[in-house]
Amino acid sequence: MAMRGRTVFRIVAAVAAIGVLAYQHWHHGEPSSEKDGAESNAVSATTQSAPAPVRTWQRGSLTFKSCELGRPGSGATAEAWCTTFEVPENRDDPHSRRIGLKLAIARSDAQVPEPDMAVLLAGGPGEAATESWVVEATAFAEVRKHHDVLLLDQRGTGGSNPLSCKNAEDKSNDNALTVDLNKMRKDVAACLDEVRQKADPRYYTTTVAAQDLEDVRKALGSPQLDLVGVSYGTRMAQQYLKHYPDGVRSVVLDSAVPNQVILGEDFAANLDDALKRDFAGCMAVPACKQRFGDSMQTLYQLRDALRANPHTVSFRDPQTYETVERPLSEFSLASVVRMFAYQPETAALLPLSINAAAHGDVGPLLGQAKLLNGDLSGDMNSGMSMSVICSEDADLLQPNPQDQNTILGNHLVDGLKAQCDVWSHGTRPADFHAPLKSDKPILILSGEFDPVTPPRYGEEILPGLTDGRQLVFKGQGHSLLGRGCMPQLLSKFIDKPDPKHLDASCLDKLGDTPAFIDFNGALP
Repeated sequence: MAMRGRTVFRIVAAVAAIGVLAYQHWHHGEPSSEKDGAESNAVSATTQSAPAPVRTWQRGSLTFKSCELGRPGSGATAEAWCTTFEVPENRDDPHSRRIGLKLAIARSDAQVPEPDMAVLLAGGPGEAATESWVVEATAFAEVRKHHDVLLLDQRGTGGSNPLSCKNAEDKSNDNALTVDLNKMRKDVAACLDEVRQKADPRYYTTTVAAQDLEDVRKALGSPQLDLVGVSYGTRMAQQYLKHYPDGVRSVVLDSAVPNQVILGEDFAANLDDALKRDFAGCMAVPACKQRFGDSMQTLYQLRDALRANPHTVSFRDPQTYETVERPLSEFSLASVVRMFAYQPETAALLPLSINAAAHGDVGPLLGQAKLLNGDLSGDMNSGMSMSVICSEDADLLQPNPQDQNTILGNHLVDGLKAQCDVWSHGTRPADFHAPLKSDKPILILSGEFDPVTPPRYGEEILPGLTDGRQLVFKGQGHSLLGRGCMPQLLSKFIDKPDPKHLDASCLDKLGDTPAFIDFNGALP
């Protein structure tokens, strides 16, 4: 998940179901100027000193310009074709404010691509598709041999009238040792005041965003779509499919959230279950068991100690090597551990890092967390997250007494409900949480150790599908498109959407990531 840097916004970002980014390389293809006659030079270069020509490309009724996509906090870029698509903010008001949606197309390598178009639906809620593309592009490299890929920043994110409240975030206290719900409400009110200067948060929901996507599809010439949703994007995919089935050719649900699940209701139980499975791998290795013992028990003991005595700790920043101070409480511990649990590479560090923290050395745990948090710090839009969760889930959330002694506890639920007491939010359709029913070809991807969207979530979706299949990735966590041979399988499925006959045996090569015994790594 993405963890925001400010206390008030950490709660809502904790719901955001994007993982620690798992991809290290991306596609750097230049947009070709020779693919079709609709592409032209908008400016003629008459001298060597003249500006470079602006290349344009027509798709349906929309004109695109060549552009470069990036990601906040990263120097990574990817070439694409971009335009702005205008929609009413309030679709029920003919005089509503108009907002611009940023959309981009990563064009196919083929001279004549297939008529259907793949669509990346980003996670969060709060992530922008055009910003996540630089890390997702590798997973789509094979898809792009035959298909264009559509990237639409969902309203409220990225370049689509983002519900940003930077001033409020900057003023929020990042050093509190406890979570003050009244202070949280005041901070959210300040954020809301800032957002209202350019947006009405009530209209930034999944349902309205699905209407935006359908309008974009029609403007592009009404191609059928191959929906690829990641985490929260799987909710968007299911809602779009429910309302616009004729526009859908196939669906991939990576780290799926069933329609019937209320975001946040079982995150605490899911995290504990994933941690126990992760730590069982260490207990099965004699050297790991001897070194760390029962890591889950150690984690509970550390949590109990911090519950009784939250305090400020010092450690060396792994990037600047300067000594920094940070609050360490049971809540910050839970947030850090949950972030580590998203991917097997970081989960493998948990026994070592938890053991060190229990013996007074918080550097390995908090230092690595600072690196991860820095990687994700610009990815999530807290205002859009609140608009979605407060409209679609918060009124159905209730603290679960059984979760009180889990690592995450009920802090997240309590915080969400406090934020949604203040945040302006819209309504959801009566059937919003109805289980998905579809005869479209649908492929569900689940990580064995996913701490947020476990395999049982995929199992809950399958009964409503006549042409569905679930793939469970052994030893893996959250966000799976780039894992193992999945990029090749994604291409094969979109080329021929037949989930039940897709040969996925190459995934058998995936396995557990052994826990680090020391800072040199796992045992040979």
